[in-house]
Amino acid sequence: MKRDGGVLDGNNQNGSSSIQKKRKFGSSSSKNLHFFVRNSGGNSKVIHANANDTVESVHEQIRQKTGIPVLDQGCLYYRGKKLEMDKTLEFYSIQKDAQLELVARMKSTQHPNSWEVVSRLISTISGLCSGAYGVEKKMVVDDVQKFINMWILYNDANAFSHDQIFVSAGAASALVMLFVSPITGNKECAEEAIQLFLHPLTLDRVTTEYHTHSVSIILEFCKLLCSKKSEDNRLYISCLNTLGKMLNTIKVVRKNGCFDHAKGTVIIQGLSLFVSELGRKVIKGLDSCMNLQQIFVMSLLGDGPKFVAFLVPLCNIIDDMLGKMGLLPICLTDLLPCYSMELRTLYVVFIEMLGKIDECLKKMEISFGENRGEIEIVRSGWGLYIFILKALNTLSKLYEGAEENVLSVMRSRRVALNALILNSRRSDHHRWILKHKDLTSFESRRHLTMMMLPELKGEYEDLFEMLIDREQLLAESFEYTSKAAVKDLLRGRLFMEFKNEEATGPGVLREWFCSVCQAICNPQNALFLACPDDNRRFFPNPASDVNPLHLKYFHFFGRVIALSLVYKVQVGILFDRTFFLQLAGKTVYLEDMRDADPLYYSSCKKILQMDTDMLDSDALGLTFVREIEKLGSRTTVELCPAGNTIALNSKNREAYVNLLIRHRFVNSVSHQVNNFAKGFSEILRDASLLEFFFWSLEHEDLDRMLHGSDKAICVEDWKAHTEYNGFKRTSSQIIWFWKIVEGMSDEQRRVLLFFWTSVKYLPVEGFGGLQSRLYIYSSHNSHERLPSAHTCFYRLCLPRYKSEAIMQKSLQIISQEHLSCSFGMG
Repeated sequence: MKRDGGVLDGNNQNGSSSIQKKRKFGSSSSKNLHFFVRNSGGNSKVIHANANDTVESVHEQIRQKTGIPVLDQGCLYYRGKKLEMDKTLEFYSIQKDAQLELVARMKSTQHPNSWEVVSRLISTISGLCSGAYGVEKKMVVDDVQKFINMWILYNDANAFSHDQIFVSAGAASALVMLFVSPITGNKECAEEAIQLFLHPLTLDRVTTEYHTHSVSIILEFCKLLCSKKSEDNRLYISCLNTLGKMLNTIKVVRKNGCFDHAKGTVIIQGLSLFVSELGRKVIKGLDSCMNLQQIFVMSLLGDGPKFVAFLVPLCNIIDDMLGKMGLLPICLTDLLPCYSMELRTLYVVFIEMLGKIDECLKKMEISFGENRGEIEIVRSGWGLYIFILKALNTLSKLYEGAEENVLSVMRSRRVALNALILNSRRSDHHRWILKHKDLTSFESRRHLTMMMLPELKGEYEDLFEMLIDREQLLAESFEYTSKAAVKDLLRGRLFMEFKNEEATGPGVLREWFCSVCQAICNPQNALFLACPDDNRRFFPNPASDVNPLHLKYFHFFGRVIALSLVYKVQVGILFDRTFFLQLAGKTVYLEDMRDADPLYYSSCKKILQMDTDMLDSDALGLTFVREIEKLGSRTTVELCPAGNTIALNSKNREAYVNLLIRHRFVNSVSHQVNNFAKGFSEILRDASLLEFFFWSLEHEDLDRMLHGSDKAICVEDWKAHTEYNGFKRTSSQIIWFWKIVEGMSDEQRRVLLFFWTSVKYLPVEGFGGLQSRLYIYSSHNSHERLPSAHTCFYRLCLPRYKSEAIMQKSLQIISQEHLSCSFGMG
């Protein structure tokens, strides 16, 4: 007699309609159950029973529905356990929507050799678990290896059904039973056999086809080991890792360009069950987070990432299965009935988990207003909320209206969401949030985009050293930075020193960043143009090719700006909106170029608002061309093919203005922008993220990151972030110092701050956003000497002046722009 598994086909019509109408599932009495019986063919039968019914009565239901004499030829398994006929469903804790497996004995089979090997393997394992004398453990490993070797003998379809025999016959359950057996040597034998599926020895290469067929076996091991895993169960972790790799490489749902329902059924049904079980654990963990139970929080830390890791490929496979059919409710018709239970179960998990995460985020927000030390117990688990929100966002894309449900929770819990973001660490689990940047604050967007840049190393073992002559600042900086390998710029820290000056360290580096950016944007270098009404704001000069190295300088500037962000230096310049939009991959419209060229903007605006009759009379005499003046000569460029023959009129004026803007601010500087982008992307951890980096920010966000605060320096904030060494707050010199600073102009204060720290423009958070507090040290130098500074430590060394007047004279000297860089010591 051979073992075989035949699928019991059944359609869950009721479950289908309940999903479409978004009804609440499972409203019947807790004693009344409905569950599913499935075998290797991939279809299921719905069984209705009472919790007190026996397993034998379930067998009889199956016989009546299928005509198969199950009592004589098969048995039921639940979670790897064979169900005894006289036990009740309640005895085995069978819940609603549970899934039982039917293993039936058949007289014939498509793969007699496969069944022979599997039957012998199960028999051997049974003997080992019972401690039978004379059974050799080596036989288990040998039979598993034989089963794997047989895979290569079959074509695609037969290889798939060959591997399903291993699960449907209960061989995977038997190996796990051997793994947990207390008999000496059984665990090691089972682990060696299971590892053969994870790392097949006899195959020349582990192909995608092998992954496609064996994924159901690895998935079965994961499900069985999941309930038996312990802290040191490396086998369970190894199975999880292998399953993850397989799901990222297999193409199980496509066959000759069409969905392969046989393979898709196995993956979707099996993986859905596993993901749903993990989801239930996550929901339980979220409950525990709200109750501050640390033991379950730690469990959530393990189950949360696994839930996300397997949910994403599952959703991808389901999405591939849906094809062009639309969202999930369409899929729950009679077209694809075999998936209704899985999709229904996932939806239930989605709804419950969304409710729990909403409650958790609400509790977070409440805790912000309370001084409760115990909330720190679960703070470490907050990072998992980002994982879970990502999972819910992914799952919501399968169900009609579900995505709005997720966004609604995020909107209502915006305070908690931004707190989560600001406490998040580097990973790719946060980028999806940036697609909803309207829900985030500037600080959150800055935090998320900064994590796309490489992390600044804390040690100084590897240095990229630059020795720069101030008189040749731009040329020498260009030589150092543009020709350096990217790995040399990122493997350690930049180390700057100006020739014939003693100062070194972070303070000098900050000064170098500011000076280089100011120099490269200087209109005299013809690389950039300043906005007429804001000389801090720049955009590429279309005529920059007067400098033969202009494109290399744009590439160099892209590197410098990216590095300045890595080092969190406000360089004191701003990008015009036309430049920013191109970096973000967005279209430049009329209102976007208002600051770059107000006169050009005004002219275009007039054309759009001009009287229709006047415009159609050809009074302006304009065609689709643009005149360009360069180095004193004028040239004419067509805005479109045969543009000089197309007269401007009221019907085409919008197209005319759009083409003018595109040519003036996009086409004419495309090479400059592309080279800047290339330099910037070389510093990004992933060069493909360039457009997404800028797209994720608002234009005003980048202004704040590059330039810092525009607000006047607040002396009270300055005082609050300053500490003293050798002085007290009540010392005469300190009282005089702040009185003098209060009487300075804002520009003088910026120069003094620059002398003290090499920071001229504060972060948007003010002094609290600096990397360190500021210090005033008592200097032992003569009171006739000027103050000195150690900019890298934010330290001002102040002599003990005898009077306020003497101090004021000294501070006035160092607060002059042209002198402030001469006294810092790095």
